Amino acid sequence: MTASSELEHECFPTTDGEIAAVNLESARRRSWSVFFQDPCRDGAADIVLEHERLTAQFVGDVSALDRVETLAMHLAQTDAGSARTALVQAQVASMVHRFAEARQHLAESARLGAPSAEVDRLTLNIDQADWSNLDSVLDQRREIAEKSGRLDDLVALGALLADLRDCTEADSLYRQALENYQDVSPFPVAWVCFQLGVLWGELVPEPQRLLAERWYRRAVDCLPSYTKARVHLAEIYALSGRTSDAEAVLSSAIGSGDPEVRWRLADVMASLGRSADAEAHLQAARRGFDALLGRHLPAFADHAAEFYSGSGKDRRRALELARVNVANRPTLRALEQAHEIAVSAGDAAAASELLADARKRWSSIAAFQRSPLANLRAAMQGAAA
Repeated sequence: MTASSELEHECFPTTDGEIAAVNLESARRRSWSVFFQDPCRDGAADIVLEHERLTAQFVGDVSALDRVETLAMHLAQTDAGSARTALVQAQVASMVHRFAEARQHLAESARLGAPSAEVDRLTLNIDQADWSNLDSVLDQRREIAEKSGRLDDLVALGALLADLRDCTEADSLYRQALENYQDVSPFPVAWVCFQLGVLWGELVPEPQRLLAERWYRRAVDCLPSYTKARVHLAEIYALSGRTSDAEAVLSSAIGSGDPEVRWRLADVMASLGRSADAEAHLQAARRGFDALLGRHLPAFADHAAEFYSGSGKDRRRALELARVNVANRPTLRALEQAHEIAVSAGDAAAASELLADARKRWSSIAAFQRSPLANLRAAMQGAAA
């Protein structure tokens, strides 16, 4: 699979990313002020949630998750028993990946008379996140994207198809989203560029680092505060031996509080032979992950599992975290990660169990046939024969 479009070189006329980030922070603070003046004011909580979501996604401010939980608790005290409060609680639970709890709040909001369109929209998001009702989710995403042509809807469908390993159509949808975009906010453009970077760097059968690098670079150029894009770009730089570039990209993101920045910096320092700096960053990453796992275990179990299976050097804990992630959202990718960690930890029983679970859940979908687990299953069956 190769890319033929030159869209990755096109310049999008958006607001300066640094200015946009400053404006977002100002708007976030104002929305909290309005909320505390009148928590029951129509739309006040929703505006806070949107600003905190953008802050968590594009600035890497992990404390945003603590703040939205504060929001939900405050509403539960000031406006208990309302459909709006239950709907906000569902949104907050979904943001921190407590999907079972989110469904309970959604059911309560529907019982109390929440707008069915809002309940359906959030239900669809949750179903996509944990791969429930997968066929229905795909049908709904296609219908919504075809009707609206909006960037958000095209990207949601593209992300689902990317997870299902239909990378060609996912790439087409992401590019269509960029081509159709008419606004000046840099956040959606950076988001699509990041998704394209992940697609070409991690999800296609034969990753193309140079193309992924260009998309990650576009995301960072568009929005310099985009911590996740910086982390992924730094990984490519490090793999290419460009350790100085990797260090520069990561250093400006330390203030975000995302422990993955410290983790990747530790790896860069180690490759440069700066062992004291590497150890300091590694300890900071470990403290950061431990703190986040204590507060938001489901939201960070997968990233922490990756950390502890590698630089964190605790494969038993990594496997525990990977299992937590599978229990919470048993997607094919989650099962692949858990199986790989079980193998690296030398736990053959766990690896076999996870492989059987993946086969039971997903062997009927085409994505499974493109998964390393499918090849592994075939090899095991051949050996047994």
